[in-house]
Amino acid sequence: MTHPKMKFTYVGIDSHKETHTAVFLDCFFDKLGEISFGNRNGDFVEFIKKARKFKLNGTDFLFGLEDVSKYGRSLTKFFLANGQAVKHVNAYLVAGERKNLGYEKSDSVDAECAARILISKFQSLPDAEDDDRYHILRTLVVRRDYLVRGKTSLKSYLHSLLTIDFPDYHKFFCELNGKTALAFFTKYPSPNLLKSTSTEELAQFLWKHSGGLLEIDRAKEILSAVDEVPVVVDEIRNKTVQSAIRQLQYNILELEVVETDLYKVYKEFNTTLTSMTGLDLVSASKLLSCIGDVRKFATPAKLAKYAGVAPVSHSSGKRDMQFANTCGDRELNSLFYNLAVRVTNTYEPGHKAINPFFYEYYHKKLGEGKTKRQAIKCVQRRLVNIIWTMLMNNEDYVNPPMIGVESYTAP
Repeated sequence: MTHPKMKFTYVGIDSHKETHTAVFLDCFFDKLGEISFGNRNGDFVEFIKKARKFKLNGTDFLFGLEDVSKYGRSLTKFFLANGQAVKHVNAYLVAGERKNLGYEKSDSVDAECAARILISKFQSLPDAEDDDRYHILRTLVVRRDYLVRGKTSLKSYLHSLLTIDFPDYHKFFCELNGKTALAFFTKYPSPNLLKSTSTEELAQFLWKHSGGLLEIDRAKEILSAVDEVPVVVDEIRNKTVQSAIRQLQYNILELEVVETDLYKVYKEFNTTLTSMTGLDLVSASKLLSCIGDVRKFATPAKLAKYAGVAPVSHSSGKRDMQFANTCGDRELNSLFYNLAVRVTNTYEPGHKAINPFFYEYYHKKLGEGKTKRQAIKCVQRRLVNIIWTMLMNNEDYVNPPMIGVESYTAP
């Protein structure tokens, strides 16, 4: 009887912007050959022709790519369109295999390690998918993350500029990136520009840009604080402040556009993720973009392993110890971790549990002697089961009734 692993010729591929490297192995990890080829559709056709000489009789190709969404996306789509089997090989698995073998990093080594992972784990590796919806969603999620980081960086930079001349500006405006604050500092980037401004004039300006929320009292506070600041004329600093504000305003507008598109694309999936307390549109979109089509994970356990949530057992004799899995998808692992922290937290007033079920489950694990980190890991594992079920069956999450934290006593 033929072993299932003997049905394939395994091809690991290391993808790059301009070229790819493919290494061919048989099921016994023996190297059959290596090919480097370009990242264009015509190059893919030539690659398939050249690859046939390394294909073992009676076998099919099984391709494994570390990158199926960026530089390797076109190649993945080509393989799937031509009926080839393609697996997504996690980058951490490739790095771990390279480390275990003691090899130095190179394109050829990474491709061989990907092929070795294919052989040892081909049944548990997720299939590559050709659904453009997930790619579009992922593109928007990544773009939003870049804009959010840019917004944070710009706010920090603008803060460092303004605190020199406006040390108490935070007392006048709740948010530095608010419309009123940005309009104010665009017109008055330094205190000396306010010296000739009357209280009534400033009050009218504030009233206009705040929608009537700020008037004469706030104008008096600002002018009173400015009177204590020495007049320093620095045209370059003024222009720098105004330039930083323009960039921040553009960033805010772009973020609004991306989030509008993200909402539209997410709604097309018709999922129920946001029915869970602690999952908003953004975090649900991130989860969905990282998981992809949940049907490629036959069981919640496989999703947990892919996310690095399932523990790794190290046993010797009568001892069996479990350790955190560091080889899973770290971004997905982080998303489940952040969700676990949110659903076990409390909020004001009354210190009510955000999610009573997970709050009690978390404290139950603490009562069993687990550390906080271990208890959170248990919550992550339960969340994987729930998220998998919600995506697989399109079921709503039913939140338990809210309770006060003080009503629960950990065992």
